[in-house]
Amino acid sequence: MSDLQQKAMNRSQAGRLEGSENERQFDCLKCKDKGFVLKNIPDMDDDCNQRVWPNGQPKFIETLYNCECAKKRHSAHLMKFSEITDEFKSMTFSGFKLEGKHEVIHEAHQCAIDYYKSYDQIKTDRCNSISLLGQPGSGKTHLLTALANNLIQKKQVSVLYFPFVEGFNNLKDDFNLLEEKLTKMKRVKVLFIDDLFKGRDFPTQFQLEQMFAVINYRYLNHLPIMVSSEKTVDELCDIDEALGTRIYQMSKDFTVVIKGDRKILNHRLAGE
Repeated sequence: MSDLQQKAMNRSQAGRLEGSENERQFDCLKCKDKGFVLKNIPDMDDDCNQRVWPNGQPKFIETLYNCECAKKRHSAHLMKFSEITDEFKSMTFSGFKLEGKHEVIHEAHQCAIDYYKSYDQIKTDRCNSISLLGQPGSGKTHLLTALANNLIQKKQVSVLYFPFVEGFNNLKDDFNLLEEKLTKMKRVKVLFIDDLFKGRDFPTQFQLEQMFAVINYRYLNHLPIMVSSEKTVDELCDIDEALGTRIYQMSKDFTVVIKGDRKILNHRLAGE
């Protein structure tokens, strides 16, 4: 082999190695992380016949298509924005145990699934929300988190998770975050309020004022909420009638109140 041939072979091998190294730098080799791919589709006339060039070759149109990875990346971005914890990200409808459970637990499970199926049709209506209320430990948070995960991953809907107690504790400790957080809570596509008014003590005036401001904004602008609470509808209204009635109006078609024997309804007491 001549020196020129050897050099050419070395360059070819180096090129292949470089190409291989570059490919390993991409998460998606199909689009090389651009988020789109180019495809040639036939250029059809009104009679559905493919047009041809003057030389008789079939005519194609180079067209941009979203790559499959773009949806996954968008879902990952929305999941990070949601502030759903790593533990909660794994919660699914199929992972919720129904065997041997009380009928009202089955009803809550089906309510969450029905809401997911109906979301696209009702999301701009007055009644476009869901509330799972009542017995602690009955799986309300699991079901609504599974619902949130499905909305994010399958429908690319932005959801913001706000745990009532921890959320207000964080805001109390850092008032610089207050306006930014409240703006997100008001404007996100779906707001998930977990354990609303949890605790033995009556909510503070600060909590009531901020919660009403958020709920009222979403009520007036037909923006959905997802609410879990140990309180019933009447108990929510007893705490703040204006807020409670708005939540009821927004979610009355998708509300389940879980009440009964805590030994039967509480998963944690059942050792699960």
